Amino acid sequence: MRHEHSPKVNPRALSLIEARSHDPYAVLGVHGQGPTRTIRIYEPHAERAWLECGSDWREMEPEGDGLFRLSSAGPARPYRIRWSHAGRVVERHDPYAFLPSIPAQDIYLFNEGRLLQAYRMLGAHACERDGVQGYRFACWAPNAERVSVVGDFNDWDGRTHQMSVHGASGVWELFVPDLPGQSNYKYEIRHRSGRVFLKTDPYARTYEVRPGNSSRTLPESAYRWNDRSWMDQRPSFDWQHAPINIYELHLGSWRRHPDASFYTYAELAAALVPYLKEMGYTHVELLPVTEHPLDESWGYQSTGFFAPTSRYGSPDEFKAFVDACHQAGIGVILDWVPGHFPRDSWALAHFDGSALYEHEDPRLGLHQDWGTHIFNYARREVTCFLLSSAHLWLNEFHIDGLRVDAVASMLYLDYSRKAGEWLPNRYGGRENLEAVEFLRALNIMVHSEFPGAITLAEESTAWPGVSRPVYLDGLGFTMKWNMGWMNDTLRYFARDPVHRRFHHPELTFGQMYTYSENFVLPLSHDEVVHGKGAMVAKMPGDEWQRFANARLLQCYQIATPGKKLTFMGNELGQTREWSQARELDWPLLQHAPHAGMQALCKALNEAYRQLPALHELDFDPAGFDWIDCHDADQSILAFERRARDGRCVVIALNFTPLVRNGYRIGLPLGGPWREILNTDSSFFGGSDCGNGGSVHAEPIPWMGRAFSAAITLPPLAGIMLAPPS
Repeated sequence: MRHEHSPKVNPRALSLIEARSHDPYAVLGVHGQGPTRTIRIYEPHAERAWLECGSDWREMEPEGDGLFRLSSAGPARPYRIRWSHAGRVVERHDPYAFLPSIPAQDIYLFNEGRLLQAYRMLGAHACERDGVQGYRFACWAPNAERVSVVGDFNDWDGRTHQMSVHGASGVWELFVPDLPGQSNYKYEIRHRSGRVFLKTDPYARTYEVRPGNSSRTLPESAYRWNDRSWMDQRPSFDWQHAPINIYELHLGSWRRHPDASFYTYAELAAALVPYLKEMGYTHVELLPVTEHPLDESWGYQSTGFFAPTSRYGSPDEFKAFVDACHQAGIGVILDWVPGHFPRDSWALAHFDGSALYEHEDPRLGLHQDWGTHIFNYARREVTCFLLSSAHLWLNEFHIDGLRVDAVASMLYLDYSRKAGEWLPNRYGGRENLEAVEFLRALNIMVHSEFPGAITLAEESTAWPGVSRPVYLDGLGFTMKWNMGWMNDTLRYFARDPVHRRFHHPELTFGQMYTYSENFVLPLSHDEVVHGKGAMVAKMPGDEWQRFANARLLQCYQIATPGKKLTFMGNELGQTREWSQARELDWPLLQHAPHAGMQALCKALNEAYRQLPALHELDFDPAGFDWIDCHDADQSILAFERRARDGRCVVIALNFTPLVRNGYRIGLPLGGPWREILNTDSSFFGGSDCGNGGSVHAEPIPWMGRAFSAAITLPPLAGIMLAPPS
């Protein structure tokens, strides 16, 4: 419906009335110098309006279309206004009594992509201005004609809280006084074409619980951390030589209440942290907890890059969860997704009516596999957004590391694209040069500003130097997931043992490239979804053989050079494929094979932490030596793991269901060797075949060693031998 405007309304006032103003302060607020000033307000629904002048209220003069004016010797800022409509009276401070306050230097650094704490400038921030409490809103929308804050507090009317833009920066700002915490809000954006739409705040610190998607104002945090000891020690964390054994976790399906409702962050802290400590894991890696609308995305289609999901509680409650982990000696790694974002119309996609965070050209901006948008890493404000997100999680939530999802999809312009469906870089190549620079900037920031924090890349190609420092022309990640090891290993284990002799290199080839990167050996969530089946279900044979194979797999992972990661449920011998819609099958622990699997994982974790030979030289070839990698006919592997001081552990693995009696193995020292672990122990659900706790090394040269012992290798099992003390 068109308004009949007063002929006296000037163009600036007209743009305000038509909700297309980029400078509402040109009309509203206090104007003029000297003893008498003019105060103008805009309330489109108001019939009458008053201004507080000292102890009196003076009625304002209507100018039409919701504009009211009063010339007065006062009041001084801040002042209150009162207006009425249909018998309803509203009283509040005037937002336009408070001038924009963001420093020009911060805006300059943001536009340059160098404001690493942009979350302190943009978004909604509780603050006090001239003794008045409220929230300062700031938003980046360079192609908008007008941006307004709308929400419960103004009946979602975009005319009443129009923001002011800082020149050509694209940054819009407005202080809204008297606004309480936990108020729902969005930005109403008018594009230069005249289109109007609602968007959630990209920098919001908390959101409605889905299916709602409004941003919410967040009061100043009252949380007081209790992890000082952990944080003080973290800069000296020697990740290269320390045991790192990561429990990968989806918060919403580890446990559920009987009514299928989620555990809260507090309930998870009470139940999960003792479990992690008892099982011997050193770190927990959370599938993305950044806010996301769709449970089925597991968090990988994030819409709130600065907010822990409200599914499980508040940001302060998430802090308490991290704090509880730290107090128990457990590091917390966040799965973080800077490679893409969903196309939901209310979120980042075409945020200001243009391709702002993404590319306009689908050959650059549309992810073929996931139907999502790819970030435009060439835009400095976009990389600033992502770097600031990473900074926030490490700084304000004390996260100890970031696992960066889908790095390969970021590095290659032709990722999952056919010929003609992608655009080459400026040199004609397939490398995404801007993404490379972003990843390097990310790792430089993390390692310089948060000493002891780690970054892990999920990168599935042979890109060189993923975990090498930037100054050595690498990408700068701390570690890289060894996807080749995972794929080869699981392919081998899925084979019937009778055929394994023909595929022996699937186990041995990995040592050819093990030290080319700092590797993590993952048995991740991706391997137990989408019809791939649970780990136990992948194994061949009857039930006993499947569990024996699964125990052998866990032993092989712990014994192989590289840090460790396993997805929740693997340690239970879960037989159903994982689903985010239900909790793990905890009742399975009532049955011996599953209880045995859990007991084995606990014992392996203990051995990994306690024996320096199993973790100190994960990234150094001096920490590993084959004893025999050639016995393909019997599908047996034997090797040494060594610590920095030369202490060793010998591992022998039998990948067939046949008992190998009298199997001679070379050993570096003579005398009694302790059998410190046997995956075929009845305690773990095995057949109790083994060496009675020890073997004796004789002075018989074998396999390049001066000593050897005739041992019993249990079926589908691994043993660990420790030398004489």
